[in-house]
Amino acid sequence: MKALFSLLPVSLLTAFLAFGKASAQAPVHALTLQEAIEIAKHQSADALNAKQLFRSSFWSYRTFRATYLPGLSIDGTIPEISNNYLKYTYPDGSVSYVRQQNTTYTANASLNQKIGFTGGNIYLKSSLQRLDNHTDSTVTSYLSTPIMIGYNQPLFQYNSYRWDKKLEPLKYDQAKKRYLEDIEQLSMTTTSYFFGLLQAQIDYKIATTNLKNYDTLYHIAKGRYQLGKIAENDLLQLELNFLKAQAAVDNANLAVDNALFKIKSYLRIKDTTGMVLIPPADISFFKIDPLNAVHQANMNTSTSLDFQRRLLEAARDVNRARMEGRFDANLNAVFGLTQSAPNVQEAYVKPLDQQQVGLQFTVPIVDWGVARGKIKMAQSQEEIVKNSVEQELIDFQRNIYLKVIQFNMQERQLMIAAKSDTVASKSYDVTKGRYLIGKINSILDLNNAQIETDNAQKNYYNALQTYWQSFYELRKLTLFDFRKNELLQFNIKDIKL
Repeated sequence: MKALFSLLPVSLLTAFLAFGKASAQAPVHALTLQEAIEIAKHQSADALNAKQLFRSSFWSYRTFRATYLPGLSIDGTIPEISNNYLKYTYPDGSVSYVRQQNTTYTANASLNQKIGFTGGNIYLKSSLQRLDNHTDSTVTSYLSTPIMIGYNQPLFQYNSYRWDKKLEPLKYDQAKKRYLEDIEQLSMTTTSYFFGLLQAQIDYKIATTNLKNYDTLYHIAKGRYQLGKIAENDLLQLELNFLKAQAAVDNANLAVDNALFKIKSYLRIKDTTGMVLIPPADISFFKIDPLNAVHQANMNTSTSLDFQRRLLEAARDVNRARMEGRFDANLNAVFGLTQSAPNVQEAYVKPLDQQQVGLQFTVPIVDWGVARGKIKMAQSQEEIVKNSVEQELIDFQRNIYLKVIQFNMQERQLMIAAKSDTVASKSYDVTKGRYLIGKINSILDLNNAQIETDNAQKNYYNALQTYWQSFYELRKLTLFDFRKNELLQFNIKDIKL
């Protein structure tokens, strides 16, 4: 690290100071890359959306779990009034219609519990009914059911709980991984905007420096031309360079304003102050084992969980096709106690037992191959999913392998870019000095030296951006911090569910 920064004695400082001096008339505040990322994590639209997506997945999982917890409910009718004519048949076979006027009150309390393993449902119920018959004179009667236990069990049918029990926790784990990946993507996006503004500020610094240099050189060249030491063509070339430098400053200033608007919009910073970016200097080079990175990606990321989920869903659809539309049966069993009486107290005295057992079944005789066709379609879709997942897994692992190799090259790339920046800067200073004292007269050599200096400085900051983009991209692809050698995690309490 000392070797890296000794190669750039001024680059990191001039990038910060030069634009700061140019913007001295307006209020500005300095910002580092890490500070920008922290701001983005707290208030950017991407961060807020990532939290909302995770909240949705969290409550979806909670709803799934609550579905299979006991449910207590109370319902009733207070009252139900009936005034109509009912058909009545006498013992001799004659028929007449009798007016009935009734008022009914009912109250029911029930406790339900799904039996997910079997797909059945067990319930406990208690009810009380009051009937007021107003046909001749008001006659009141009560019907009580102190307790009734029932069980409903589908047989040979598709059991959704069996598959939901596997899929829903997997989806929730995937949502947690996806949230972490969204945060790393947020870091990548912030890095892109950060270096976009940094590059614009560097370009502005270069443009203003070039303008000063060409202004000085042009005025010196006019004196030399009057003394006959340089040709008119060289003077005109310097004048042209001076004019181009003026235009470059205006364009660079506009580019800074545009880049500043973009990063402020993304970070949702609403003040109107300027912003001077401090290039990140906390670079720590380390090597990553590509095979370890692939292993971490397979173990940690939402992509690997997505592969598992898709395979499970395909297997679930095959099972559903096999179970539905074929032999179905449903078992119902009810046991309870009941009693009727003219008053409430007697309605609970010596209740009589009641039982009910029923087995319903459906056997398709001829369906013209509908069920078989659905099974074949589900099996074909399952094979498509398997093939797709297999190919995507190969591409996913290969991409991580290549990204690691690219990241491992960044130390050398940055060292080369830093050394090139220093060499080009010194070369320009030497060429400029020789031109000023008249040792060289070719303006072409000076132009080339200036172009090489500008490109070398831009290439350094491009290499710096590539390093940080690769750093956060690998964190996103593996959900592992190779610098600290630990998994990426988050505190669910910070989401404020």
